[in-house]
Amino acid sequence: MGNEILVNITPQETRVAVMEQGAVQELHIERTSSLGKVGNIYNGRVSRVLPGIQSAFIDIGLDRAAFLHVADIWETRQDEVTDKPIEKLLHEGEGILVQVIKDPIGTKGARLSTQISIAGRMLVYLPQESNISISQRIEDETERELLREKLQKMLATDEKGGYIVRTMAGTASDRDLQTDIKYLNKQWLNIQEKFLTASPSTLIYQGLNLSYRVLRDFVTDDTARILVDSRETFQKMATFADKYMVNVKSRLEHYAGERPLFDLNGVEDEIERSLARRVNLKSGGYLIFDQTEALTTVDVNTGGFVGIRSFDDTIFKTNLEAAQIIARQLRLRNLGGIIIIDFIDMENKEHRNAVLTEFKKTLLKDRTRMTVNGFTTLGLVEMTRKRARESLAHTLCEPCPTCQSRGEVRTAQTICYEILRELLRESRQFDAREFRILASQQVIDLFLDEESQNLTQLSDFIAKPISLQVETTYVQEQYDVILM
Repeated sequence: MGNEILVNITPQETRVAVMEQGAVQELHIERTSSLGKVGNIYNGRVSRVLPGIQSAFIDIGLDRAAFLHVADIWETRQDEVTDKPIEKLLHEGEGILVQVIKDPIGTKGARLSTQISIAGRMLVYLPQESNISISQRIEDETERELLREKLQKMLATDEKGGYIVRTMAGTASDRDLQTDIKYLNKQWLNIQEKFLTASPSTLIYQGLNLSYRVLRDFVTDDTARILVDSRETFQKMATFADKYMVNVKSRLEHYAGERPLFDLNGVEDEIERSLARRVNLKSGGYLIFDQTEALTTVDVNTGGFVGIRSFDDTIFKTNLEAAQIIARQLRLRNLGGIIIIDFIDMENKEHRNAVLTEFKKTLLKDRTRMTVNGFTTLGLVEMTRKRARESLAHTLCEPCPTCQSRGEVRTAQTICYEILRELLRESRQFDAREFRILASQQVIDLFLDEESQNLTQLSDFIAKPISLQVETTYVQEQYDVILM
C-alpha cells in the first residue's frame, strides 16, 4: 500500500492523518475557533520594552501580548549591530512588522521575529536576506551546489532577498521554481503595501490553512494520493493545486464513501491511543509518557517480555522496539521542547550505540527540527524537538477538574478527615443548630461505615447534630458543610 494523506473536514475543524504502509505516522488538527498563528504577519505595536531580559512585549491584537527577544530582531543578526541593546532598537508605542514563529502555548504568549519568511512549496523567501541556503535534508554536496547555481541563474540581477531551497526542490523543474519565485515576490509586495496602511495591532498576512498546507508541505514523491472527504474542500484544494502545484493535482481524490474516512483507516483509534499515558509494545514491554510544562519524559519498561536468550537480550530488544515507537509517538503527539528518554539500563556499549543509531534513523522521518544527545552518565537520552504549536493532548484535552492535572485524587478517607477539621472550625465560628455534610457517594459511605465513630465523637464534642447528604454530581474531592 502506498503512502496516503487523509483529510477529514467538518465545519468545526480540519484533521489530517499522514499514512505510511497503512499506519498513521502524523496527526494534525486545526480548529476553526482557534486557528494556528505561526507564519502570520502583523503590524505590531510595542507595548513594553524590558531591558533587563532584552525583550519586548508586542501587541498584535491577541488576548495576550506577544514576546519578542532581541535575538529575534533582524537587525541584531547583522554583524555591525550585534551588541546593540533592545532599548536602542525599540521604543514603546512604535509600529513594527513582526511574524509569529511560535503559537501561544499554555500561559505563554506568541513568540515573534522581525525576520520575515514566506514559505512556498519549493522555496522559502527571506526578503531581508541576500543569500541562497539549501535545506539540511539535502545532504549530497554536489546536489546542493547544483540547486544553488540553478536558482541563482533564475533570479534577476537586481533581485532583492534571499531564499531557502526546500527538500521538495530536489526534483523540481525550472517552471516549478519560477512559479514559486513569482508567487513569493507577489506575496511580499502585498505585505509591504498593507503595512503602510494597516491599523496598529492588526493582521496583515495569514499563513495557509491546514488543508492548503497539506499540499505545500506534506506531499512527497512517495505520496500516492490525498483523500478529502469534503467535496467543497476538495474543489478548493484542486483549484489551489492547479494554480501553484500542478504535479500534485492528479493525486487529489474526493472520498465519498459511507463509512467515515478516519474510521475506515483506523485513525480514530490511533488518536485515542495517542492520548493515553501508556503505550504497549509488541514485545510485551511498554512506554510511559508524562508531559509537563517544562519537559516531556518517556520511561521504557520491559513489562512481561522475558526474551529468549538472556536478560541483556531482553533489554536490548525492548529498547530497540521502544526507539522506533518513541520516534513515531513524538510525531503523533506533536511533543516539543525538552524530551528525556529513560531507556532500560544497558551495560553493553554496543547495545547502547545500536539503540541510539536506530532512534536517530527513525527520527529522520520527522519534518520538525530537533537535536539528539547521546546517553548521559545516568543512562538518559536528552533531546529537543521544536515546539511551534500545541501538542495533541493540549489541543484535544484540558486539565482534569477533579485532580487539577496532578494525575491523582485525594482518597475518600483523606476527604473525610478534611471535612472533620472543617466542621470543627465552623463550630467555633458559628452557633448553628445543625451541620450538614454534602459530599460524594464514596465519602458519605465512609462516614456511615469506617469513619462513623469519628463522626459521632465530633458531634458529641461540638454538641451539635451532624447530618449527611449525598450529592451525585460531586466528585470525590468536592464537598460542602452547610449550617442549618
